[in-house]
Amino acid sequence: MNTIKSLVKRYQLASLLLLVLLLAVVLPLSLDIFRLNLVGKYLTYAFVAVGLVMVWGYGGVLSLGQGVFFGLGGYAMAMFLKLEASDPVTTRIQSTPGIPDFMDWNQITALPLMWLPFKSLALTLILVIAVPTLLAWIISYAMFKRRVGGVYFAIITQAVALIVTVLIIGQQGYTGGVNGMTDLKTVLGWDTRTDGAKYILYYLCVALLIASIVLCRWIQTSKLGTLLLAMRDKEDRVRFSGYDVSNFKVFAFCLAAALSGIGGALFSLQVGFMSPSFVGIVPSIEMVIYAAVGGRMSLVGAVYGTLLVNAGKTLFSESFPDLWLFLMAALFIGVTMAFPMGLAGVWEDKIKPWWAGRLADRKANAERVAAAHAAYPEALPPRPEPGASAYDAPLPDGVGSQRA
Repeated sequence: MNTIKSLVKRYQLASLLLLVLLLAVVLPLSLDIFRLNLVGKYLTYAFVAVGLVMVWGYGGVLSLGQGVFFGLGGYAMAMFLKLEASDPVTTRIQSTPGIPDFMDWNQITALPLMWLPFKSLALTLILVIAVPTLLAWIISYAMFKRRVGGVYFAIITQAVALIVTVLIIGQQGYTGGVNGMTDLKTVLGWDTRTDGAKYILYYLCVALLIASIVLCRWIQTSKLGTLLLAMRDKEDRVRFSGYDVSNFKVFAFCLAAALSGIGGALFSLQVGFMSPSFVGIVPSIEMVIYAAVGGRMSLVGAVYGTLLVNAGKTLFSESFPDLWLFLMAALFIGVTMAFPMGLAGVWEDKIKPWWAGRLADRKANAERVAAAHAAYPEALPPRPEPGASAYDAPLPDGVGSQRA
């Protein structure tokens, strides 16, 4: 029993189980398929927020370009889906059948070499993780080995987001340009637009998100997690202890990029399109807000923060189409000012101490009643069974003062 309790406390399994209950049971039973599909889209952003907890919350490295890795993962999956939707029969009216429609519009007559690996689903799944991770490694290795960090690194990641967005829009014949890749309908002949498919994709997203949280929590409780925290707070001490600080930063940044790529791929599957609007500076900053609202030190809090911000965006835009941007700004500012540590800070600083005090009061009251029974058995009614609500009843007049 003590082993189970220690595991629950160490890996924060109680909060994780509550999240699983919410995502896997409560929401599917209470929402229609349209709203549930929206929640599934929100959860794809949560992969980015979880990665930011690792690189920003634990590693102390603020990245304002995570949308790049989300977009790369999304484009990798979208390229596979677009090739499947562009078979020679479907595209027979084009000048060059068998290639995506936007290539035909731009007078491209053969499938570019960079598209060939995405004919295979297995290679696509590998590239969904490998491409964002490789770019993250190149950026972080070049910067951290030269001890570039802080606000300078954040600005560089913003510049990378802008560059990648311009490249995607400019290479319209290869990427679909500003319109992105649309009409993504099937995976190996399986129609992803049906209600049954949407439920399956939703639960797939939930399962992968929970697995990502478990992996990150395992890293946090390991020696590597301890070193990440030490590096964040006292980087020079970690360096003087003989560790290469840059390698830890590179690892955290690449891990966050890989998680973002998985989220982007799931987004393409669930929503059915991918465009450069999810790659630039604005979506990258929004993703940082998800982690900040949930709590940048809490993996589970990052998921709640993502759900809260995106649900607020949907609600405000539907109910107040002319004011929703102002309402979203008020939500961000209000949460940041009222809860500096995010939603997770409210739980840790307010709710948990209140609940612990309540349990302590109940235990003390039960012990007081038990002691009174032992000292004055004739002055009290028969002692109730353990766990009964009578333990919370006040003592008769005079008993407490006589015992004192």
